[in-house]
Amino acid sequence: MHVFFTPDIIPTSTSYTLSEEESKHCARVLRLGIGDMVQLIDGKGGQYLGQIAEATAKKTTLQILEHHSTEDQWAFKIHIAVAPTKNMDRMEWFVEKAVEVGIDEITFLQCARSERKALNLERLEKIAVSAMKQSLKTHLPRLHELTRYADFIKTVPVENTFIAHLVEGQERHSLVKSISGNNQYTVLIGPEGDFSPEEVQLALDRGIKPVTLGSSRLRTETAALAACHTFHVLLDV
Repeated sequence: MHVFFTPDIIPTSTSYTLSEEESKHCARVLRLGIGDMVQLIDGKGGQYLGQIAEATAKKTTLQILEHHSTEDQWAFKIHIAVAPTKNMDRMEWFVEKAVEVGIDEITFLQCARSERKALNLERLEKIAVSAMKQSLKTHLPRLHELTRYADFIKTVPVENTFIAHLVEGQERHSLVKSISGNNQYTVLIGPEGDFSPEEVQLALDRGIKPVTLGSSRLRTETAALAACHTFHVLLDV
């Protein structure tokens, strides 16, 4: 059954009109018509069964037949804070795959060695919505604007927060061995040139734990996805 994103739907609704973008996709691209059944998700756990009552490229109206809410799809929380890559295709790939695997929050970090100074958050959010629909998730992850690294680590909870870095001479522990139980976790992933020694020390002074993601040297987006997937391998059972 085809899935549509309806973020402003009200749980008590008996009818709903898709946005113009979703209406076009429904009526023109998918060629659905009156009487066809569709699934709606609001990105906050709400799921709806709808039947098309009117179908045009500008306005598709649905009759809402069923509604129910789902619990969080996993018992833990994953927040990846990552410095965007110079090539945005790679960061878009990370967002898509992280949503498919399962993630709760993504913060984009502005670090000392960052090559990218701006990003199109609206485009990344559209990619996240598409991945949510494709992977049949019911919760849309929160995507945060580009944030200065020093500002971010002042606000992030220290407990169960990790920084993955490659700075020589610093003791690091395996992320796998650092995860314990269904908690709220945050992992910091640096830019393509890694975190600066000063940034690593700033995190350590705050009490953030240094970790390694394995023996391989990973690209930024690969490291971020590997960290996300590690939690699911260990905890999503």
